[in-house]
Amino acid sequence: MEKGKEKKNSNRRGSSFGRVKPEFDQKIINIRRVTRVVAGGRRFSFSVALIAGDKKGAIGLGLGKAGDTALAINKGLRHAKKNMVRLNLTKTMSIPHELSAKFSSSQVVLMPNKGRGLVAGSVIRDIVKLSGMKDITGKILSNSKNKLNNAKAVMLALSPISSKYTKPLLENITIAPPEIILPIALKENANT
Repeated sequence: MEKGKEKKNSNRRGSSFGRVKPEFDQKIINIRRVTRVVAGGRRFSFSVALIAGDKKGAIGLGLGKAGDTALAINKGLRHAKKNMVRLNLTKTMSIPHELSAKFSSSQVVLMPNKGRGLVAGSVIRDIVKLSGMKDITGKILSNSKNKLNNAKAVMLALSPISSKYTKPLLENITIAPPEIILPIALKENANT
């Protein structure tokens, strides 16, 4: 019996083999099935709210709606990438001062704390983790259980320390000097 298990596992390939690591990590915060009543009956679609971040100070919130959950997730990820912001954090990857915001009925407060780690729950924890922040206390002050509104309130609270996201430039690009490029170009022109 033990030999059978070993043989079964030896044929299996590593799951990460050949798969490219995505640019952003993502976390779905809410999936809803939305029903629309039409003349012939009901039409179902899915609404997905998700957050995407690179754990280096970039975070985005996206909403996707489609007839299939996979399509809704892809749309949400695209929307999150489009709305991505870069956070201006301290050297210790924390926020510089206390931040608070209110969106609809949701009210949140984010406070820096030295050395206490991440003290937050619900959507605040997911957003802070995916953005790469450390040593933060987060609190939802309202009684709102609406995760999308809570997430929007957190993003609104982070807006004073955020700027529009731009892709980081590659640092190790070496450009050949013109004395190397010119002889090659001249040689190619002479052959034609």
